[in-house]
Amino acid sequence: MRSEIQSELADAFDGDLSDAVKQFSGSYVIDGEWDPVTETGDTTTITYTGRGILDNYSLNRIDNINILSGDALLIALTNEVTDSPLVGHSIEVDGMKYSVITVQIDPVSAHYDIQLRRS
Repeated sequence: MRSEIQSELADAFDGDLSDAVKQFSGSYVIDGEWDPVTETGDTTTITYTGRGILDNYSLNRIDNINILSGDALLIALTNEVTDSPLVGHSIEVDGMKYSVITVQIDPVSAHYDIQLRRS
């Protein structure tokens, strides 16, 4: 079922929705090794990519508590994102930087609904 849905969504992304589809990159930082003698450590930035549709939330969903008026919704196919987006990651779409606020995945794991807030 998941492969069918992903195939249909990919066809829509390539066809009827192609004007709305955007490439995006995501990133997050992980801690490396900690040197207790010098009390220093290094970090590594992990990046990933994908494509999706960036949309605004409908006015009736904006409550200015959980969803703010400037928040955006990124709908991305799970099989086209090279890592799992999580809360706290950064995502860049069309040169605009966002922070990931929430991530939801549909019941068959075909696509992500990612709530973004401008950084």
